[in-house]
Amino acid sequence: MIKKWYYYTSLIVIITFLSLGFKPFNLKTKPWFLIEKTDGSEYSLPSQDKDDYPVEKNLNIPYTGNHLIGFKEAVAFKESQGKYRKVNSLGYMGKYQFGSKALRAIGVKNNKEFLKDPALQEKAFIALLSINKWILRNEIERYEGKTINGVEITESGILAAAHLGGAGSVKNFFRNKGNRHFRDAYGTSLRSYMKAFGGYDLSYIEADSNATIHD
Repeated sequence: MIKKWYYYTSLIVIITFLSLGFKPFNLKTKPWFLIEKTDGSEYSLPSQDKDDYPVEKNLNIPYTGNHLIGFKEAVAFKESQGKYRKVNSLGYMGKYQFGSKALRAIGVKNNKEFLKDPALQEKAFIALLSINKWILRNEIERYEGKTINGVEITESGILAAAHLGGAGSVKNFFRNKGNRHFRDAYGTSLRSYMKAFGGYDLSYIEADSNATIHD
């Protein structure tokens, strides 16, 4: 009789223990990965807006809007709306609207191949920046940071103006203290490019009188 009592008691204990093992725990969890409803604040960085990077937050997220990539895309949008295959009514070609003379100077001999090759166009733009930076190195050193005819002069503004009208036109601008207003065939002024594209950091670009697409 006693053995049966031990047997049934042990059986009840085992069943009770096993049943507790399958009882769900009521844990309070906080969502950390999947969020059903958001206001977009979780994805606010990185940003192209410099105001999103306040100094007091000491964020180590790079602001690239005023660096070379920002300069390239800003010029490209103004020139062609960023279209690699665009040819304007004067025959200027590609994303950055190169003329045939400028292309020959940096080693491009086939205009059709140039239009079909985005990578080549990007290299061409960098090469032309390098050449213009070398040609205008004295003007950059002398006038950067000054204000001429209402325009604050910066390296990027000078190089953008050179892309529009050539380095020679930029030299004439400074010789005439900004009073001679060069405009291209569509009426765009050198002064407007200096103003619109000023303030970019182009320190990555090396001044090189012999820069070509093969460098």
